[in-house]
Amino acid sequence: MSDVERVRVVVADDQEAVRTGLVLILGSVPDIEVVAEAGDGLDAVRAATEHRPDVVLMDIRMPGIDGIEATRRILDEGSAQVLVLTTFDLDELVDGALAAGASGFLLKSVDATRLQDGVRAVARGDGVLAPEVTRRVISRYAGAPQPSSVPGLDQLTARERDVLGGLGRGLSNAELSTELVISEATTKTHVSRVLAKLGLRSRTQAAIAAQEAGLV
Repeated sequence: MSDVERVRVVVADDQEAVRTGLVLILGSVPDIEVVAEAGDGLDAVRAATEHRPDVVLMDIRMPGIDGIEATRRILDEGSAQVLVLTTFDLDELVDGALAAGASGFLLKSVDATRLQDGVRAVARGDGVLAPEVTRRVISRYAGAPQPSSVPGLDQLTARERDVLGGLGRGLSNAELSTELVISEATTKTHVSRVLAKLGLRSRTQAAIAAQEAGLV
C-alpha cells in the first residue's frame, strides 16, 4: 500500500509510555502512519492544525485543556476526525466526547486489532463505539420517541430519513450503500446532508438523534 493511501494519525496522551505503545501498535501496520504525538490537549490542537491528519487519537484526561475541549476545537477548525481513547467510561465523559463531535469512543483495554480497525473506520467517515459505551448510549435513548426534540428532522427527505435510521442502527457507509442500493459516494453525500440539516458534528450524534426521533 502506497504512502498516499495511509491513514495519517496524531496520538495525544499525557503519558509518554502510553503514547509509545500506541505509536508502536498503529505503526505496525502498513496502512497507518503516526505523523505526530501530543502530550496535552493544546498540543493536540496544534498538531492537528499543523499536520491535518485523518484522525486524532485523543485521551480525555490531560493537563491544560482536556481531550473534550481539544476535540471541540479540532472539530471547529475542521482539522481532523477524533477517536477518543480513555480508561474511563463514565457517562459524563462519554456525553462530553460525543457532544464535542468525536467520531468514536474506545476504552484503553481495546486490543491492537480493534484499535487499528477503529482508526480506519473513523478515517473513512464511519463511527465507532466500544461495546460498553454502545450499550449505555442505546439504553439512555431507548425510551419513548420524541421527534420534536430533534431540530431539523422535518427538513430531511425520505431518503435522508432512511440514512438517519441506518446510522441509528450503527450501519457503516458500505452497509448503508448495500441496504439502500446506492453508491458509497452517494451515501457519503446523504450523510453529510443529514448532519448539516440537523446541525450535528458526527455520525455518532446522528445515531443518537435517530434514537430520539424513534427511527430505530
